[in-house]
Amino acid sequence: MMNRLFKVLCLIVIVFSTIPSSALAGNRGRQKSSHVNWDPVMAAIIQVESGGKSNAKNGNQCGAMQITPILVRECNNILKARKSKKRYTLADRFNVKKSKEMFLLIQSHHNPENDVEHAIRSWNGGQHYSVRATQRYFEKVMSYL
Repeated sequence: MMNRLFKVLCLIVIVFSTIPSSALAGNRGRQKSSHVNWDPVMAAIIQVESGGKSNAKNGNQCGAMQITPILVRECNNILKARKSKKRYTLADRFNVKKSKEMFLLIQSHHNPENDVEHAIRSWNGGQHYSVRATQRYFEKVMSYL
């Protein structure tokens, strides 16, 4: 009897150790993937943020994606931690290609599970966003997707 119980327990451990933890947790309606094509998300964010204008300004937010100096600093901190010599400047916010690079860098660091909803909400409300406070923004971006 004890031998059989041991075999069953071993089987259960083996089965659960082979199931990815994301499958056990569920994704609560969010799109998660090991690879996401961020181009449509970035295009939608650009439309909401600036209407596609690379020279748009709103306070300290600039460029097509309305990037703040704090986000540029965070990108440079990530690059420094990764031992990269590359750095972004405040002027890079007006360059759509470099703005998209910064978006992708932020996602790779703060959103490694590639959760599209998290990406959209955090772009508007920061890493500790409130769902309630970012709901309208999320809906606008989703309407472009």
